Amino acid sequence: MRVDLFDFELDKELIASKPENPRDASRLLDVTNDDCINDRHFYDLPNILQKGDVLVFNNTKVIPARLYGKRGLAEVEVTLYHPENGLTWWAFIKNSKRLKKDDVIVFYTAEISTENSTFKAKVLEKHGENGVLIEFLCSADELSNNLETYGLMPLPPYIKRDKPTNSIWNKYNDKEDYQTVYAKYEGAVAAPTAGLHFTDDVLNKLEEKGVEKVFLTLHVGAGTFLPVKTDNTEDHKMHAEYGVITKEACDAINKAKKENRRVIAVGTTSVRLLETASDDKGVLHPFNGETSIFITPGYKFKIIDYIITNFHLPKSTLFMLICAIAGTDRMKKAYAHAIKEKYRFYSYGDSSILKCVNKI
Repeated sequence: MRVDLFDFELDKELIASKPENPRDASRLLDVTNDDCINDRHFYDLPNILQKGDVLVFNNTKVIPARLYGKRGLAEVEVTLYHPENGLTWWAFIKNSKRLKKDDVIVFYTAEISTENSTFKAKVLEKHGENGVLIEFLCSADELSNNLETYGLMPLPPYIKRDKPTNSIWNKYNDKEDYQTVYAKYEGAVAAPTAGLHFTDDVLNKLEEKGVEKVFLTLHVGAGTFLPVKTDNTEDHKMHAEYGVITKEACDAINKAKKENRRVIAVGTTSVRLLETASDDKGVLHPFNGETSIFITPGYKFKIIDYIITNFHLPKSTLFMLICAIAGTDRMKKAYAHAIKEKYRFYSYGDSSILKCVNKI
């Protein structure tokens, strides 16, 4: 399938650099009705859903995986994206051409200079599009503390922030904003952004309505930000991400399906893990491992009836996924409406709820 089929024009002014405050004040494009598109707000969600619906959340927790460092005089920006083990990580590194095997990167913050820093990593391997394999020169316990001290939230490249040598970056509250209110298990290096709109108030109202909550975990990787560089979808390779679905979660979702209750995935990450762990008969099974599933139009979904999701980049795997869910023509019309009505796009942008029209 040609990648350019999923292209569209977007004014850069519509790219959100910070979230709405409060979170649930963001807009919600309602594409659940076959005949029309409705403009709502996220706090309207409890009025859209009904008793017995099941919301499936990804409770991964984002780690501060973006680091600034130096190799000698060379500045580098490191974004961790996949662990090999406790101390060895694959990373995307800006200015990586200046690095070679066995080089040592010294990390710094606005308050801690490289001269005073004890946080370092050694370059083990460079591997083209897969990035750079680095080993942190500290213990596993120290690594977690060092990331909290030195690390910033790994915002996608279209959200601009100043380097930590400039105190102006402190005006942003990304460590809180770029985290869902229900985040639990550390390991993601990108947020499951569909969940960023939920507040305790919305969650309480959903519970009062009789909407059931189910949680799974998919540790989102920074590969989710990578553009599709091929001309054909068949030539694109997805990065693997680690996920877990418990037996209890499977039982709750399978029970809902048997009772013809609606299953609503919160985010594309939830969809990808649900589809990875389901069989051809639409039964969900416990899962503990990696997935690199790539879903494009023509795919038949086994679990979900609806999805809540943000607005995605043109020609991205995420836009392809929602086109697979709701139909390419339908989504192009919905996005044209959103652009006309000046919805805010991407990770800190507005939300949408879409009906799945391509199911087994």
